[in-house]
Amino acid sequence: MSEIIKRDCNWNSQPCEDDETMLTDLDELPSIKLGDFTLEFELGPPSAELQEVARKELRETPEVQKEAVDRFRELLKGETDLLCPLENDAWLIRFLRPTKYYPESALKLVKNYYSFKVKHANVYDGLKPSREKNIFEQNILTVLPNRDQHGRRILIIELGKKWKHNKCSLDEVFKGCVLYLEAAMLEPTSQIAGAIVIFDMDGLSLQQTWQFTPPFAKRIVDWLQDSVPLRIKNIHIVNQPYVFNMVFALFKPFLREKLKSRIIFHGTDRKSLHQYISPKCLPDCYGGTLQIPRVTGPQWFELLLKCDKEYEAINSYGYKKK
Repeated sequence: MSEIIKRDCNWNSQPCEDDETMLTDLDELPSIKLGDFTLEFELGPPSAELQEVARKELRETPEVQKEAVDRFRELLKGETDLLCPLENDAWLIRFLRPTKYYPESALKLVKNYYSFKVKHANVYDGLKPSREKNIFEQNILTVLPNRDQHGRRILIIELGKKWKHNKCSLDEVFKGCVLYLEAAMLEPTSQIAGAIVIFDMDGLSLQQTWQFTPPFAKRIVDWLQDSVPLRIKNIHIVNQPYVFNMVFALFKPFLREKLKSRIIFHGTDRKSLHQYISPKCLPDCYGGTLQIPRVTGPQWFELLLKCDKEYEAINSYGYKKK
């Protein structure tokens, strides 16, 4: 298998120069060679299929996009305490796509996104891959190199027998998730198609359930519901033991109906999982037929490490510290 693992499904109906500089100060697209294939960020032109998804689901047309970008830019100028790259159309579109090109909704999302970062500064301050090596070395957090049948990124979080909670805290797991989703936000394909999450809870122990607290649960739910500029289409819970009910009970009080309806419990029923994710897109451990080897946490760390400067740029935006 010698092809680059890169789907031709990124689309900006009216390409702008900023799209070519979404990764700052980098001479070429960050990539790593993994055996016979290359893993890299997907910032190229998208397929006609994704163009249609953007048009149908996000109202994206050249006219709507231009009008929304101009209006959104004007609205942001009123946020005098917020530092952001107003002239970068690609950055503006990152917030317009998940809000279906409604500028007022995009403004609310930006304010939520950066307010959340201020509220949880202990997590976000200086957050970049080079400072979070441990979570990747634990190999409990990974993104599949392929997308699902709808072009969505697939994030797998294994918080059962593979998770050594005395070596890796839930805060570190959260930081790792943020780093992955910030990277996905850079990809027009992911902005359009969104992402899905698989929580593999195989082997979750009672001692591990005690690591979860109501404040942590609230932070996660607040983040997913109001503060992530990415379309999280589904959260799949697989291999969960009975004690997982104790964990989920912490999250339930904070869930609104929209997110609650997107959380699907499968247990060990692979046919149930395959109703949402094609077996062709899943490794054999989830009853799939995917032949591409899974990318390990350390391998993803190697790739994300090449983007440290981009994360520094991301961290430079936001509300001015008082």
